[in-house]
Amino acid sequence: MTGTFVNTGAIIAGSLIGVAAGSRIPERFKTILMNALGLSVIFIGLRMAFEAENDLLPVGSLILGAVTGELLRIEDGMTFIGERLKERFSGESSTFVAGFVAASVIYVTGAMMVVGSIKDGTVGDPAVLYIKSILDGVCSVVMASTMGVGVAFSALTVLILQGAVTLLAGQLAFLQEPHILSAINGTGGLMILSIGLNLLGITKIKTGNLLPALVYAVIAAEFF
Repeated sequence: MTGTFVNTGAIIAGSLIGVAAGSRIPERFKTILMNALGLSVIFIGLRMAFEAENDLLPVGSLILGAVTGELLRIEDGMTFIGERLKERFSGESSTFVAGFVAASVIYVTGAMMVVGSIKDGTVGDPAVLYIKSILDGVCSVVMASTMGVGVAFSALTVLILQGAVTLLAGQLAFLQEPHILSAINGTGGLMILSIGLNLLGITKIKTGNLLPALVYAVIAAEFF
């Protein structure tokens, strides 16, 4: 769990730096930073999506995941948690929930999370998660400077989900297979792309409802 603890701390530290910096940034700079962040997230999502070996697998997984997530109302649940956290810690911040949801999805939908957690849990090697911690920490600085302290609370999502994968690493080692990682990256890339579109205000996709797509991607890659 060492890697996950470091990753959680990096997100919190980066977010606090971003919040402190954000209070000193004029609104017009925050707007352009948000635009730059949205474009950067789209770039990352596209790069991940293009890593998929089978184009149909991420598309099919995303469609099934969207239907499942909508039935389960996952994003409503994440929003509810975000609202409760906002009431407790952040008062009337208008971007708290958006920052919490967006950062949570970004930090847990990549192959680096899967591989790093399994290596940490099986052989005690947290090196991959240390690298992820640096990337997430930098991302948190940028996101929190425009979206506020809600980004910091995404560390709870990382602690719970990434920690669970680490603890269950022995049973989840098959997720390191190249064809499965390709499916996770491809599907996760499309999900991250949707976050970028949301950040740019182009549309409003309930990205949280797409999370079951990762499960479908693993199942499809394993059997097809």
